[in-house]
Amino acid sequence: MSESTGAGEATAASQAAFREGATSVRHPLARALLVLTATTGLVDAVSYLGLGHVFTANMTGNIVLLGFGIAGSGGLPVLAPLVSLGAFLAGAAAGGVFIGRLADRHPALVARALACETALLAVAAVVAAAATVAPGTAAAYVLIVLMACAMGIRNATVRRIAVPDLTTTVLTMTLTGLAAESRIAGGSGKGSARRTAAVLAMLAGAIAGGLLVKSALFLPLVLAALLALATWLGYVPAARRREREARA
Repeated sequence: MSESTGAGEATAASQAAFREGATSVRHPLARALLVLTATTGLVDAVSYLGLGHVFTANMTGNIVLLGFGIAGSGGLPVLAPLVSLGAFLAGAAAGGVFIGRLADRHPALVARALACETALLAVAAVVAAAATVAPGTAAAYVLIVLMACAMGIRNATVRRIAVPDLTTTVLTMTLTGLAAESRIAGGSGKGSARRTAAVLAMLAGAIAGGLLVKSALFLPLVLAALLALATWLGYVPAARRREREARA
């Protein structure tokens, strides 16, 4: 076995152990993902409450809203969900490119994804502050594209990281696991703290977003961008230290 092969296997084993450790809410990666889960509530508060009943992070909800819109029920839009879906897919594709290039370099991959998310959300905040935004306007569609693209990049990255129950944007399976594996249902209750934390994080983000939107549309976006930046600056250096230790 060559020295480089051995180092690569050691790094891969270290990354696998790192992800396994992240099942604890005390783990740095779990905490980072919980912060990002909270930003989902902020982002979807902006899009759903301020841009005309469209999601930019929760694509399951977007598909349902699109179906209602196509059916002509409830006066729901069709174009906005389509734009959001397209931008999300474009972002996920960009995330796939990052993964292809940085698959074995966890800190670099997370740093690239968070840098893009922070930048896109920051630009969205500037647009929301500078323009007159209303559902169906050009500014609204610009915001939808920026936010959905950011969430697509993040989702592709988080999918690669694959920490159970911490997808950051979808809670259906998290809630299912919380109930189905609870002690009440005859399960072990293992993972309940992580699942509950994910639910509370998104709820907190949604509450904060709903309150901030009442004052100004750009405020939740500023907070979301700051949280993404804080996650980047707080988590990535620690991950890089772990990677260096694994290679030593």
